[in-house]
Amino acid sequence: MLDKNIKKIEETVTDACKTTGVALYDIEFKTAQKGKVLIIYLTKTGGVTIEDCAKVSRLLNDMPEMEDLIPGKYFLEVSSAGLERQLKLKKHYTSAINENVKINYRENEDKKSVTGKLIEVLPDKVIIETDNKENISVLFTSIKKAKTYFTMKKEKI
Repeated sequence: MLDKNIKKIEETVTDACKTTGVALYDIEFKTAQKGKVLIIYLTKTGGVTIEDCAKVSRLLNDMPEMEDLIPGKYFLEVSSAGLERQLKLKKHYTSAINENVKINYRENEDKKSVTGKLIEVLPDKVIIETDNKENISVLFTSIKKAKTYFTMKKEKI
């Protein structure tokens, strides 16, 4: 039942996000001990605040259509996608251009990993510039896990 409503849930959440100045990054459905959990991840230039999360949460809780789309009792969690966020969809990769990423992938039967700056997203692959200034191409179909990662810059005193 929930699978057929995912698109409509995404549309409803996206509309709620637009009214609060944030963007929907991702949606997850989980089953926990306490029951069904709908997790909404937000993003915004300059960062998502706790107030942003609270506004979206209140809006969604006040929407009767959410009850129609998700049968039964569920818990709603609204959170920032964070500095280190999962890259699942092509739009996630596109939004992470010029950011540091770590990608685990398979090449033939070998497990590989690459870290560096995501410099380009093409229809079938991404290109990462490593610290050695080497460009590595990774096909989307070979990616097993990808995320952005944050490093603190050291200031000279």
